[in-house]
Amino acid sequence: MSQLTHIDANGDANMVDVTTKAVTEREARAQALVYMAPETLRLIIEKGHKKGDVLAIAQIAGIQAAKRTPDLIPLCHPLLLTSVKVHLTPEPELNRVRIESLCKLAGQTGVEMEALTAASVAALTLYDMCKAVDKAMRISDIILLEKLGGKSGHYQAEPTQ
Repeated sequence: MSQLTHIDANGDANMVDVTTKAVTEREARAQALVYMAPETLRLIIEKGHKKGDVLAIAQIAGIQAAKRTPDLIPLCHPLLLTSVKVHLTPEPELNRVRIESLCKLAGQTGVEMEALTAASVAALTLYDMCKAVDKAMRISDIILLEKLGGKSGHYQAEPTQ
C-alpha cells in the first residue's frame, strides 16, 4: 500500500503538488443508495411531494456539489470540470433510489472526490426533502464505481446490488 499523500514527513497537512503531472482525460463514476418506505418512494415517483419534484432538486444539488467539492473537502484541488451528470433512478422493487454520478475533466488530478460528493449530496438532499414523511430512510453504499485516466489507470469496483 502506498503512503498517504496529504500528510508530509512532519505530519503536517499537505496539498499534493500536481504541477509536473501531465494533463490527461479523467472521469469517475460514483453511487449512493437511499432506502425508504414504499409509500415514500411512491410519493416521489408520482411527484406528489408538497416540496416539489424531489428527484429533479436532488439532481441539481448533486451537480452543484460536484462543482463545490474543494470548498467542502480540505486539500482537494479546485478542478475545471467539463461534465457532471447525476441520475436518480427509483427502484420500487428494492424500495430505494439509486443515485449515480459521472464527472469528467482534462486535468492533472483525479475527479473521484467530485463524483462521490455529487452522489452524496444528491442523497442527502433527497433525505432532507422526505424526512418529514419518512424518518427511517437510510443512505448507504456511497462508493466509487469506476475511475479512468491518470497514472493509476483504470479502477472498477466489484458489482453491488
